[in-house]
Amino acid sequence: MRKRFSVILTVLVLFLHSAALAGDGFVFLASTIGPIDSGIVALLEDEFEKETGIRVRHVGAGTGAALKISQKGQVDLVMVHAKSLEEKFVQEGYGTERIPLMYNDFVIVGPKTDPAGIKGMTSAKAALQAMAAKSGPFVSRGDKSGTHVAEMELWKKAGINPSGAWYRVYEKGSEGNVATLRYTDSVGAYTFIDRATYLSLKDQIKLTILVEGDEDLLNFISLIPVNPVKFPTVNAGGARIFISWLTAPDKGQRIIRDFGKDRYGSPLFFPNSEAWRKKNP
Repeated sequence: MRKRFSVILTVLVLFLHSAALAGDGFVFLASTIGPIDSGIVALLEDEFEKETGIRVRHVGAGTGAALKISQKGQVDLVMVHAKSLEEKFVQEGYGTERIPLMYNDFVIVGPKTDPAGIKGMTSAKAALQAMAAKSGPFVSRGDKSGTHVAEMELWKKAGINPSGAWYRVYEKGSEGNVATLRYTDSVGAYTFIDRATYLSLKDQIKLTILVEGDEDLLNFISLIPVNPVKFPTVNAGGARIFISWLTAPDKGQRIIRDFGKDRYGSPLFFPNSEAWRKKNP
């Protein structure tokens, strides 16, 4: 299944990249799946096009896959959320810099019966340790996406190498957090997921948030322009205009600040570009 998904993704990237080369004022973005599923990527693209006339189109993939696409120079910009992978991407010359865009947080969800007894814990690491000790069934995306990388970093902080029948790697994890959360709900297990995905599905599933609010659960999302020195065909100018708009306090950052308030009563993401803007006026 993963091989088939990879082939489909590659074909889609090549098709959209060809379309981008054929038109003026076109920016091609590779984005991690969570922000796409929430609807914020499409909203930002549409509002940017209304103001500037520049079209932005995206392909969705886990952070690891999005960065691999970008290593071939097939996109102009990436939106991802795995610091270690992002830094490596820039260090190897594929991207020019990491630009903070927004953040939200991860939560640990599970069945209301809570067999591992983690409800209300303030430490995510302690919650993972309790799940491992009690073999609480846990589902992982297992696809080297930003969510999976963050999950594995948290297990490492907890001093645990998860394995055994209680720890399940979802074979369709590359399809994203929505698919993973639905599967987790169907088997009554725990999982590590971004809050936006949970809120978008909470009325359709039985799982509930059990652990939240720990600093270790913060989820920072960055922009990385693809390096035009390495890939001269990328639309570096268009990407710079889009980045400037996304990081502007009265434009992209305002949209990010308000996104989700009307539906959920609180925003799904928080703007995070202010410090970068001050250094890059």
